Amino acid sequence: MLDFKNITRETDLYNFHTHTQYCDGHAAMEEFVTEAIELGFTHLGFTPHSPISVESPVNMSREDVSAFLEDMERLRGLYGQRIKLYTSMEVDYVSAGDGPASDYFQQLPLDYRIGSVHFIPSIADPSDMVDIDGKYQGFKERMGEKFGGDIEYVVKTFFSQMMAMVEEGGFDIVGHMDKIGYNASCYRDGIDEEPWYDKLVINLFENIMDHHLTIEVNTKGWLQRNRFYPNLKYFGMLKHYNAPVIVNSDAHYPTLLNNGRMEAIKLLNVL
Repeated sequence: MLDFKNITRETDLYNFHTHTQYCDGHAAMEEFVTEAIELGFTHLGFTPHSPISVESPVNMSREDVSAFLEDMERLRGLYGQRIKLYTSMEVDYVSAGDGPASDYFQQLPLDYRIGSVHFIPSIADPSDMVDIDGKYQGFKERMGEKFGGDIEYVVKTFFSQMMAMVEEGGFDIVGHMDKIGYNASCYRDGIDEEPWYDKLVINLFENIMDHHLTIEVNTKGWLQRNRFYPNLKYFGMLKHYNAPVIVNSDAHYPTLLNNGRMEAIKLLNVL
């Protein structure tokens, strides 16, 4: 496991959550590397959405994993003297035994793993795993088609999946731990301010701390949504729990490698 604490003490110029042509990113890995060097970054980690057991247009296939690993070695050979490059994946937790702790992901030669939840079971059919991430319009449609408009079920199930993932382990960084809050609050204004929602977040924080994991402050939504994950109102909890934190842009475009990161780091430093 990487010593993220030492890296973040040394520099603010890093990103450990980056998506490229191997999943739903919008540029080749090498373009991200050259942009990172231009920005003065010293550390860059690549995290394609992992192969997954359910149908998904954004996750890489198992057939592409070898090409990804070979590409990483090629880029290390070309740029390794100028920037430290890390091989990783953002691994989806789907269900018990189907997530970061599975033998498949544990045996891959990865420097670290991000554990994330993007899919939850529909109400009508628990075997039907539904994407609750992404743009709000698609989320709204799936709310009607898959969840019967029951937004509380969606929120509670998301956090239940996150808790189960933390319990199973097998990863180093908790990815965008309360991202459901954005789409949920678009669907029902103020839901992420309700006491029961806060309790779910607090319980997840405590579980993460019990398992000695690093919490990602994900800044992908800062420019368009004015929102971090975890939400800014929970930054005080990061200090309260003395949580290990890493600030990632979840970049899908090279030009967004540093999106929102400096703002988040500044806010964290004044706590």
